[in-house]
Amino acid sequence: MKALVKAQAAPGLWLQEVPDPEAQAGEVLIRVLRTGICGTDLHVRAWDAWAQSAVRTPVVLGHEIAGRVVSIGNGVDTVDVGDLVSVEGHIVCGRCRWCLGGQRQLCPDTISVGIDRDGGFAELVVVPATNVWRHPHLIDPDVAAIFDPFGNAVHASLAFPVLGEDVLVTGAGPIGLMSAAVVRHAGARNVVITDLSRNRLELAQSMGAVTRAVDVGTTQLRDVMAELGMVQGFDVGLEMSGAAPALHSMIVSMAHGGKIALLGLPSTSVEFDWDRVIRSMLTIKGVFGRQMFETWYAMSVLVQAGLDISPVITHRFAFSDWETAFEVAASGTAGKVVLDWEVAG
Repeated sequence: MKALVKAQAAPGLWLQEVPDPEAQAGEVLIRVLRTGICGTDLHVRAWDAWAQSAVRTPVVLGHEIAGRVVSIGNGVDTVDVGDLVSVEGHIVCGRCRWCLGGQRQLCPDTISVGIDRDGGFAELVVVPATNVWRHPHLIDPDVAAIFDPFGNAVHASLAFPVLGEDVLVTGAGPIGLMSAAVVRHAGARNVVITDLSRNRLELAQSMGAVTRAVDVGTTQLRDVMAELGMVQGFDVGLEMSGAAPALHSMIVSMAHGGKIALLGLPSTSVEFDWDRVIRSMLTIKGVFGRQMFETWYAMSVLVQAGLDISPVITHRFAFSDWETAFEVAASGTAGKVVLDWEVAG
């Protein structure tokens, strides 16, 4: 089969022929239809310091996966051949206190599809049956492929109640865009999203999920708050950028007792304004990945209830055009970029 491989400990990726995988006991073999390109994949392609410390080559990349089940291993009775599925990219141990207590997202021995084992930038992929989400209702494979990052957005967005609240989203990347859509769907009053990318801010506005899309390079948040009649500040903050200035602006823009979910990963350590955090009695919660599988259930319910996240997908490429796809994804101006493994271009 063809697969996009991190074949060497050096910058770059390689489209190669590799052996077809086979499902063992407890596993599922999936014919890949679509895969989304994640920021993690961009780090591995660039072979930055994080990638050098986290990835052992060779490995097939890709963890945002949608496909159809083509075979199942012994003991698998949760999916059937032909099912359309998405993949939860975090594989947990199943034995620790958190796994046994139903909090698998907290497992300290988690390994990642497409990093620690071969992933879905390939025509076929094998994953444990416990990492497969079967779609019981009709869904676009493109949307099914981005259920992984959509899950990040849902997990963070619903970490705190948002009904009737004013919500600030910092970072209009794909997860920030989906987060804005989620909180609007869940009943937030004002949804303000910030970024420095004109393209992404225009996309946010066109999706109809935000009250304001703010270029923080030219506009002050306090002015936007005044326009919206927000005297006290934002009730809920969703930090999706990993940028220190965004976090700092969020902290000073929160109402007393405000709640912040942090999902964006900073590239360096970030200093907090702890005086403001303490005196404003802010709650700050770190969010990583998805709750398995409560978040997945919530995602399916939201989509079935009419939440349309497809506008977040701005580019689609045949897998053979992967180089162009990665350049677009790395540009910082696109939404989600999806590779199609049913066509070769």
